[in-house]
Amino acid sequence: MKILNKKIAAKKSSVAWIQRQAADPYVARAHRDGYRARAAYKLIEMNEKYHFLKNGQVVVDLGAAPGSWTQYIARDFPRSRVFAMDLLEITPIPGVEFYQGDFTTDDALNWLVEKLNLPDDASKHGNVDVVMSDMAPNTVGHKKTDHIRQMVLLEYAFDFALRALKPGGTFVAKSFTGGTTGELIRQIKTHFDSVYQVKPPASRKDSVEMFIVAIGYRG
Repeated sequence: MKILNKKIAAKKSSVAWIQRQAADPYVARAHRDGYRARAAYKLIEMNEKYHFLKNGQVVVDLGAAPGSWTQYIARDFPRSRVFAMDLLEITPIPGVEFYQGDFTTDDALNWLVEKLNLPDDASKHGNVDVVMSDMAPNTVGHKKTDHIRQMVLLEYAFDFALRALKPGGTFVAKSFTGGTTGELIRQIKTHFDSVYQVKPPASRKDSVEMFIVAIGYRG
C-alpha cells in the first residue's frame, strides 16, 4: 500500500499502523459488514461464547465511540434499549440514546440515573440487564501508568454496574493485563455467579487488553 501523504509517510509508526490496518481481516470484515470499527467483533465473539445479550434488554454502553458495539446490539437485538456514552461524538444510531461527556463526572452519571430511572437507595437493585465498558485511557506508553489509568476507568464502570444492574445481570468491561487486576477480579467475583477473563480472537495478539465478563449479578 503506497502512502500518498508525505507527512504521514515520514512517520514510521503511521506507516506501520496503516499497513497493519490494510492487512487486518477484521478491518476488511467490518467494512464489508458495515460496522464502524473492527471492535464490533470483540463483543460478537464474547456474546457467541457466553450468550449474555438477548432481545428486549436494557443495555448501557460506556466508551461507545465510534459505536460498533451499539451497532451490533441495535441490529441483532432490535427490541433492546441502548444508552450509550462517550467523550467523543458518535453518528446517531436509530433507537439509541447517546450522551457525549465524561462518564466520571456527576453530569454524565446523573443523565444515566435519570434515563434509567435508577433508585436513590443504593441498597435497591437497578433495572439494567447489561453494563458494557470499552472505555480506555489515552495511553502514554508507560506500562504502569497506562495500567493505573485503565484500572480507574474499570473501577468507575464496576461501581456503576453494582448500582444499575438487576439480579442476574451482566457486566462486560475492558481491562489491561497485570498490575492490580487480580484484586478487582476477586471483588467482582463476590457479586457475580460466574466471572471470566477473556481475550477474544478479534483482540490483537500484541495488545495488552483483555475483557472481564461477569454473569449472574447477585447484588
